[in-house]
Amino acid sequence: MEKRALRVIISGGGTGGHIFPALSIADRLKEADPDTEILFVGAEGRMEMEKVPAAGYRIIGLPVAGLQRSFSLSNLKLPFKIIRSIRMAGRIIDGFRPDIAVGVGGYASAPLLWCAGRRKIPTLIQEQNGFAGLTNKILGKRADRICVAYEGMEKFFPAEKIVITGNPIRKDIVPATAEMKDEAVRYYGLDREKKHIFIVGGSLGSRTLNESVMKWVREGCPGGEDIGLIWQCGKYYKQSTDAFAAEEGDRMKNIRYYDFIRRMDLAYAVADVVISRSGASSVSELCAAGKAVIFVPSPNVTEDHQTHNAMALVRKDAAMLVKDDEAPGKLMQEACRLVADDRRREEMEKNILKMARRDAADRIVDEIYRLVRNA
Repeated sequence: MEKRALRVIISGGGTGGHIFPALSIADRLKEADPDTEILFVGAEGRMEMEKVPAAGYRIIGLPVAGLQRSFSLSNLKLPFKIIRSIRMAGRIIDGFRPDIAVGVGGYASAPLLWCAGRRKIPTLIQEQNGFAGLTNKILGKRADRICVAYEGMEKFFPAEKIVITGNPIRKDIVPATAEMKDEAVRYYGLDREKKHIFIVGGSLGSRTLNESVMKWVREGCPGGEDIGLIWQCGKYYKQSTDAFAAEEGDRMKNIRYYDFIRRMDLAYAVADVVISRSGASSVSELCAAGKAVIFVPSPNVTEDHQTHNAMALVRKDAAMLVKDDEAPGKLMQEACRLVADDRRREEMEKNILKMARRDAADRIVDEIYRLVRNA
């Protein structure tokens, strides 16, 4: 399909699982035509307000926020924030005059796509998970196209609007080469004679995964002395992890920990085993990297969708799963056993690589152009 320069608004965010797919779509749009103009719309105070400008794109923040599950005075302000966000979204659309509006999930996508639909501007939703979030389920009733990564999404969206595209991933996430592994060893200051586990609890960190690692460091496990760790503890937990590292001293000598991993491609490349939450973007990246992985689904998500994501791989012997409440007692022991079992790891790597969809962003961009052409 012939590509031309478009004016595109991409809205949503809140976590890396929404932001990185959005950036992948934006990058592919720019590759299709460098003159394409892209404006991001996010939520004030959320991660996208930092990550999107760092990637070279302009973003405007809305005051919209989510409903707190426990009683909070902030919930009383929510209706006023929504009304203000809808008004701002309308002004943004009228000023930017987009050819299409794309929603990737998260607070900001609701007012933006609602206003775009009211103005007869084509809208596309990208749903990353196997269990659709509330925002996208509501928006899906009026959206023109819904791009999904899993089969069976007809229970959430009108079947005639659904296109299976997969989830966009960062283009540098590929199966590791020897050169990538050598670069990773240098970059992270690792011992090339050891095997390595990469622990990543999402862009903000995971208390469960952090506690599991800390317990393992204190108590150890058979073979653990021959394993190196790369550990993304998350910015919320960096201070407490610093204190833990200072207390444990020499026991941390084979561990490299960070609040945020900026060279994810190298962390994947050097890892013999990955321990991860099972957000949709993480699952998609691990498939593309072809890594043996143990998933620990977060219990703090809508409709337990991370378990749905993980089980799609577990059923195909492409991953392992440890429940969140069992992780402190067994996670690192399972990981050590997997590190030592070369045959099992190789089988898992082969199976997970079969599930990779590397062209998801291209497919979504094709749908964007198709909608604009037919508008």
